[in-house]
Amino acid sequence: MTTLRLTVAQALIKFLKHQFVERDGRVQPFFAGCFGIFGHGNIAGIAQALRENPDFRYYLARNEQAMVHTAAAYAKMKNRLQTLVCTSSIGPGATNMVTGAAAATINRLPVLLLPGDIFARRNVAPVLQQLESEHSQDISVNDCFKPVSRYWDRINRPDQLLTALPEAMRVLTSPAETGAVTLALPQDVQTEAFDYPASFFRDRVWHVPRNRPDRQALARAAEVIRRSKRPMIIAGGGVIYSEATEALRHFVDATGIPVGETMAGKGSLAFDHPLNLGAVGVTGTPAANACARQADLVIGIGTRYSDFTTASKTAFQDPNVCFININVAEFDAYKHSALALVGDARATLEELSAALEGWRVAPDYEAQARQWHADWAREVDRIYAIRHAPLPSQGEIIGAINALSDPQGVIVNAAGSLPGDLHKLWRARHPKHYHLEYGYSTMGYEIAGGLGVKMAAPEREVTVLVGDGSYLMMAQEIITSIQEGYKLIIVLVDNQGFKSIGSLSRALGQEGFGTRYVYPVNGRLPGDELKDDVQPLPVDLAANARSLGAIVFQAHSYDEFVAAYQAAKQTETTTVVYVQVDRYESVPSYGWWDVPVAEVSETPAVRAARQDWERMRAMERIF
Repeated sequence: MTTLRLTVAQALIKFLKHQFVERDGRVQPFFAGCFGIFGHGNIAGIAQALRENPDFRYYLARNEQAMVHTAAAYAKMKNRLQTLVCTSSIGPGATNMVTGAAAATINRLPVLLLPGDIFARRNVAPVLQQLESEHSQDISVNDCFKPVSRYWDRINRPDQLLTALPEAMRVLTSPAETGAVTLALPQDVQTEAFDYPASFFRDRVWHVPRNRPDRQALARAAEVIRRSKRPMIIAGGGVIYSEATEALRHFVDATGIPVGETMAGKGSLAFDHPLNLGAVGVTGTPAANACARQADLVIGIGTRYSDFTTASKTAFQDPNVCFININVAEFDAYKHSALALVGDARATLEELSAALEGWRVAPDYEAQARQWHADWAREVDRIYAIRHAPLPSQGEIIGAINALSDPQGVIVNAAGSLPGDLHKLWRARHPKHYHLEYGYSTMGYEIAGGLGVKMAAPEREVTVLVGDGSYLMMAQEIITSIQEGYKLIIVLVDNQGFKSIGSLSRALGQEGFGTRYVYPVNGRLPGDELKDDVQPLPVDLAANARSLGAIVFQAHSYDEFVAAYQAAKQTETTTVVYVQVDRYESVPSYGWWDVPVAEVSETPAVRAARQDWERMRAMERIF
């Protein structure tokens, strides 16, 4: 048997270079390179191996959490058929990646994490940055990755790579099980040599199947749909990852069933399709939520039914509502006591379309759905046309970007009040037009995620929409985008603090307590009870962005924003458009979210909010 004597780190990188993925006959490398920040936990191992493999591209990041977000965004843009590797040193460098790992796993996105670890041989312990335990010598901070990884392993011997790496690849390339995969690498083991079989490094192609559902279940589903009077489709991210958008459109055109979209599923159907009712749930439109309330059958496609999609189980109110779920993951397919069609979204839709040939919803129901669509389109036009003064509203800024940005471009966002407004208002023209991280709603994802999107699709214009709170948490990857030549247009919306939680606080009778960036008044941080009698903090976010190397344009009105955004489109490097918006001018809310209110309070507004909560809580259902 031919062998190659390599260190663990060298063998690892060599193996990754030879992994390919195939779906529908298209073969491509699974890994597009490696992000990393080096320290004593990986400098002598992984860093040395990357240096000797220039054909496996290394990217220097500024923040470990950010590089995982970038990798996840890249994987999302590539429909989970490609991703990036992320390596860190031991200790804080490693634990910085935990948030990114959680976001990737929750969103079902493949990323491979290679954190440095403590010494396997233990004799020099405790090493710098080692977490000691009096109960075990086989524990480190990397054990924190276990609950947020779909596969976790610690490589304590060089030969363990031979079994660990194929398992890692199995999970990473699985449509049903993918997420963050963590291989903890003790720093001494990384540098140890072993005689690896040369066959271990041959090209390997991992086939991504389009599994079909059980035939009997499919026949029963067609029967249930034919009997329904008011069916509705909930399109989730699985529609897009499966590249099933055309199959969905053909299915909707043939059956007349209206569609509501989740955060991950927005773009599954073009915004102007007359049966696309837009966002559904907490951040849903009145069109989709009205349809959901009276639906007697819900067909979920590639959705995990988060509380935002179901409006905390209040969205579906027909007493006899039932569910059919199409999902590659059995765990999600059986939610809500559904008739489960466990299979690929595209393949299942094609087979279901054939089983339903000749059937269509009643004309009056389809006409009602089309009217809901038209009514909402007029409301979006109204919100886009608001010219609020002296500061513009957030809704009209979204409208301006939607009109001025490249129709083939991508909008990126994650947290705060912007996701809800975008979910309702953004007019998605293609399946990748809308890129939101809302499974974990991670503040700080936006700029790092935008970089990943641009790396995956350098030909597309990428606009990152970020609020002041998220910007202040993680703006460093502006530097990386400039260093690597990936231009982003970053719209930095200054709403003087945490606008989303401020609105939620007011709805709970708490007057926006602790959500504004202002000086204390009489020794206490004020909420929104003092709207004007406050002193703002002397923070210059535009200057901050400029200091990171970005071109910066500032706008103080809607017209100035339009001019600034158009100027940003003409630059050749990452450009920030800074604009203040009115903190209190909000897009209306059409859904409910279960955020429990204090049962006892001396504040009348809290007591009133509790009464509203109890009324809505009674509408929550178990299906």
